[in-house]
Amino acid sequence: MERIVVSAVQFAIEPMNVEKNLSIAHYWITKTKEFSNANLVVLPESFTTGFTPIGGVKDLWKAVSTIPGPIIDRAVQWASELDMYICFPTYERGEVFPVIYNSAALIGPDGLLGVYRKTHPFPSERLEAGGWTTPGREPFSVETPIGNIGMVICYDGDFPELARITTLKGAEIICRPSAFLRTFDQWELTNRARAYDNHVYWIGTNSVGRDASGAYFFGCSMIVHPSGMKLSQAGGCDEFIHAELDPDPIKKIIPGSNRDQIFDHIQDRNTEAYTGILEEGKSAFEPAKRIPFRRR
Repeated sequence: MERIVVSAVQFAIEPMNVEKNLSIAHYWITKTKEFSNANLVVLPESFTTGFTPIGGVKDLWKAVSTIPGPIIDRAVQWASELDMYICFPTYERGEVFPVIYNSAALIGPDGLLGVYRKTHPFPSERLEAGGWTTPGREPFSVETPIGNIGMVICYDGDFPELARITTLKGAEIICRPSAFLRTFDQWELTNRARAYDNHVYWIGTNSVGRDASGAYFFGCSMIVHPSGMKLSQAGGCDEFIHAELDPDPIKKIIPGSNRDQIFDHIQDRNTEAYTGILEEGKSAFEPAKRIPFRRR
């Protein structure tokens, strides 16, 4: 990868107001480009409409578009004008009603590079549980001139297997656009662990402000080094953060240390120990409610 600057942008989203949210996003993308000369910017999960749709599946279907489509066309224009890469999360209208994906498009100066569809929607988000989204099926990593970029979305980051396969597909940077409504400790833990587990840069962007469900997002977007060390962290307001990424980051145990790193979590795996890792299962402890995952 190249030595680049990455940025995470967080802001309060107005539920179901696509035009206003696009305008806000463009403002912040332009600001971070002017301030940091960022090469890659990551926006919050489902920022075009907000996480919880007002009016349910029918109104969300009407509000969003396919990918490619008119909403993504706006981001393609921004990326070209600002000469940057944008991780652009939005709900995506599916092939037939009521299929809606929680997606993130990766867009570069030359156009749309690919789309990731959230493979692990939060239980209450899933269509079969009375929610609004259909799970995707494929991990995502794409080679670009600035580095190999992978994407996961929010709850996806809780699953080590997904971050690992994204890394095995070649990702050097993994973007995690989020609308995270649990605890800061869980947010920080999963961001730092996934970066360290896989020796990747990890950009976790979270929303701020009130969701249509009545809950509040706490922000605290962060950029994490492959050692697990935070390079930058936001607070709880509309803002952006940025960091410069070293293209050769794991020669030392942690940035600033003189201690050599002589291990590689990817190469050092004993795959013979993983028999059964893909078998279905459940926790030995009971949650308050179980919402089974229905595969298509």
